[in-house]
Amino acid sequence: MTIHKPVLLKETIDQLNFKKGDIVVDATLGGGGHSREALGRIGEGGKLIAIDADKKAAEQFKKEKDERVVVINDNFANLENILKESGIEKVDAIVADLGWSSDQIENPEFGMSFQVEAELDMRYDRNQKLTAKKIVNEYLPKELEKIIEKYGEERFCRNIVKRIVEYRKNHTIETTTQLADIVKNAVPPDHRYGKISPATRTFQALRIEVNDELSNLEKFVPQAIESLSTGGRLAIITFHSLEDRIVKNIFRENARGCICPPDFPQCVCGKVPKIRLVNKKPIVPTPGEVVGNPRARSAKLRVCEKI
Repeated sequence: MTIHKPVLLKETIDQLNFKKGDIVVDATLGGGGHSREALGRIGEGGKLIAIDADKKAAEQFKKEKDERVVVINDNFANLENILKESGIEKVDAIVADLGWSSDQIENPEFGMSFQVEAELDMRYDRNQKLTAKKIVNEYLPKELEKIIEKYGEERFCRNIVKRIVEYRKNHTIETTTQLADIVKNAVPPDHRYGKISPATRTFQALRIEVNDELSNLEKFVPQAIESLSTGGRLAIITFHSLEDRIVKNIFRENARGCICPPDFPQCVCGKVPKIRLVNKKPIVPTPGEVVGNPRARSAKLRVCEKI
């Protein structure tokens, strides 16, 4: 049984305008919250392609045995091939929730939360070799600093890396709490006890590096746009500025028409918009949702429609 509480669930479902008989993709299945809502709206003639890189999440949803559902254990960056192998040319709606599910956060097997004592891991795909433990113990200082600064947007990255390097001279950094303590002691005292743990940004950076999250997102969004039928919608929920920037920029680029210089008498580039932006500004959680689910605080929903 999932413990995950989907963020912006009602807003996302409302924006996707499901109809009876729709073919829908849940590109990040997780606990299945969006998938269940979609199934309730597409009727008996509809179809759902549910994708997750986490094998356990995929296997758990398969147990529900709905003949309208095809569950795929794969990364959403492979969307084009997934649909081709499923015999599907176009779909009517796609949703992607880029946050980790609570099932993964609370599961020590994933080793990604500093709130749970566990071996450092952070892999979605349990078959891949790169783990957070390998990164913090083996990457060169300059590589570590680049990752934490770029993916964590961490202003104290230099001090954090310095502490990590000092610690690993005599000890292997094995667990989530070990690393969290190292990071906590690396930041200035007045930054150690706020509402957000000082380890949050470093853990975010490691998770992104381990799972190649930003690169996969950059691959996924254009494929998702191409996979939509006319009038079909794509909804993406992001949880930090790096993700949101990628989605915003790709949406904006695909919503643009002619890019010829203004003084050209007629268009020679031939570029036409592929999508329209349903919400020019992202939809964010209500204060009430944030109170009930603090992990929702940084969520942003962007939606586009295929022209």
